[in-house]
Amino acid sequence: MSLKKNTNSFARKIIIRFITLVFLLFSLNTFAQDSINPQFKEAVGKAFSLRPTKYNTIESLFYKYKKDSTLMKYFAKESNRLKYLEGESYALNSLGSIYRNISFYSKALENHKQAERLAEIANNLELKVISLNMQGVVYRRMDFIRSALDFHTKALNIANAIKLPSDNIKLSIAVSQNSIGNIYLALKQYDLALVQFNKSLVIEKSLNNKLGLAINYQNIGYAKEAKGLLEEALKYYKTSLNYNNEINSEVGRVICNNSIGKIYIKQKKYTIALEVLKSNLEKALQTGDQFHIVDSYVNLGWVLSELNNLNKAEYNLNIAKNISKKYNFRSSEIEAYKLLSELNIKKGNHQAALQQFKLANELEKVINNERNLNYINDLVIKYESDNKSNTIKALSDENELVRTRLEKNQLALLFGLLGIILVSIIFTVYDRHKQLNQEKKILTLEQDMLRSQMNPHFIFNSLNSIKLYIINNEKENAVYYLNKFAKLIRKILVASTEKEVPLSDELETMELYMNIENIRFSNAIDFKILIDNNINTHNIKVPSLIIQPFLENALWHGLSSKEEDKKIVLKVEKNRKKHITISITDNGVGRKTSKEINKQKTLKRKSVGIALTKERLENFSKRYTNMYNIKIEDLHDEQGNALGTKVILYIPIHLVSQKDV
Repeated sequence: MSLKKNTNSFARKIIIRFITLVFLLFSLNTFAQDSINPQFKEAVGKAFSLRPTKYNTIESLFYKYKKDSTLMKYFAKESNRLKYLEGESYALNSLGSIYRNISFYSKALENHKQAERLAEIANNLELKVISLNMQGVVYRRMDFIRSALDFHTKALNIANAIKLPSDNIKLSIAVSQNSIGNIYLALKQYDLALVQFNKSLVIEKSLNNKLGLAINYQNIGYAKEAKGLLEEALKYYKTSLNYNNEINSEVGRVICNNSIGKIYIKQKKYTIALEVLKSNLEKALQTGDQFHIVDSYVNLGWVLSELNNLNKAEYNLNIAKNISKKYNFRSSEIEAYKLLSELNIKKGNHQAALQQFKLANELEKVINNERNLNYINDLVIKYESDNKSNTIKALSDENELVRTRLEKNQLALLFGLLGIILVSIIFTVYDRHKQLNQEKKILTLEQDMLRSQMNPHFIFNSLNSIKLYIINNEKENAVYYLNKFAKLIRKILVASTEKEVPLSDELETMELYMNIENIRFSNAIDFKILIDNNINTHNIKVPSLIIQPFLENALWHGLSSKEEDKKIVLKVEKNRKKHITISITDNGVGRKTSKEINKQKTLKRKSVGIALTKERLENFSKRYTNMYNIKIEDLHDEQGNALGTKVILYIPIHLVSQKDV
């Protein structure tokens, strides 16, 4: 009896506790609901009642609340529950902007991508364009130039395709143009950047959008400053600051004051700069935007260093460096390292200064390659890859069509032929599969070959060499070599689309290549092309761009370490009945010495082009009874001293037909 009583008592306690817990949860939920701003709840109710699809209408309801993450999360959750796609997309974009401004970039991208998906489902172009632009801005903040440009270009293309654009679409076009201008700024293409900013400014003025005007005037100031026009830049920065004061944008004021402070430093007005930048750092810290906080620390460290307050300068620059590393702000990290290097020179710490300069230099090389040359190379390869992928797809579709027809027709065939047909089908599919695999392999080799020819270092160094002629006011040389460089790049791109080219074209391309490379050797290389009289180079086909890797090897492994008397002879002969013989002879240091020198180098050049060339020659030779051959001979004098290297290519002859001509 007592046990039963105790059991009932225990059950009652459990039930009472459960009811209490439910009551508490209900009370908390009710409290959370009641704690939300009544005006905001009214706006939410109105939105759910009207379900507007136009961005401006949604913006008019929630503009005052879009920077409050709690309210936007509530709106997104309720919109999701009630299947209001446009409302959820708007809320997610607002959340993405909040996360971006506090440097939570992965969270920002996650929200913007989901906003884009919802806009796609709702077939709402306004919200889709906004979402794409938002993603582009985040990628630009992260220094991912390629991704940023892709998203802004996609947004711009969609917006420009709309026949009767709304004011909001026009604003999105302005945002895209402004952002593309910012990308040109990062690529140091200042005149191109100004074109984009001025296009955007025209739209912002027509719509009297003060935020857009503030952003564009600020960006024009950046471009003017980069071009050394400091007074003009200061005027644009102050105009931007006035607009930011009108719209009461604290982040905008921080950006403008950072820029104004930098101008004063460059004008050596250090006391005024210090006053502006100290006040600005406090405001930047209040915004919580790490991107602009880093900028403030860098600029304050810079002015303190100029005023020889080295300890405080070092403190601020180290903070900037650490935040930059944490959030992957590579441009700011480079600037911090450079200023720390200069500061350590002033302190007499030359070892530390050298180390920081090296770190800045290495990081700058990475960014330059990613932004400039790799991007150009990626575009070319992407274009080629897309074209060749379409070819493969067409072949696959054709193969599928043949297979389907055979399957349909086999029902009408006699049973006695069934076995033969099955064998034929299997053989056909196998043969097609084998051909496709071979085609894919060739396409891969061609893509790798294009990457090798469009070597980022070669393009960058060539342009730098031409730039030197411009700086030295050698206009004729600059124009002469720029024309040759343009012609070479065009020939490389055209040749990359052809499996085979006439030998005459190949030799002309190689002569252009050597002319450009020779600039960096102060035109000290004596390069000759010798062709036997009995050879018609227009009537012989070879794989495109097959000679260049051997010339590059001769240059960088044979002649780069030699002081004077540098020679390369490219000779074309026909001393075999079914082969053409191409030899490349240099009078360099020889392979043995070159290997020893290369071991001592920190940055080693890899001859990936030779391996690719061998594979391409192997594929080229498969259609002939004779294979290609490559011989490499080390040249020595009677005493055994190295006289250079000779590479001999035996390529099966493929005469150009009258159709080709």
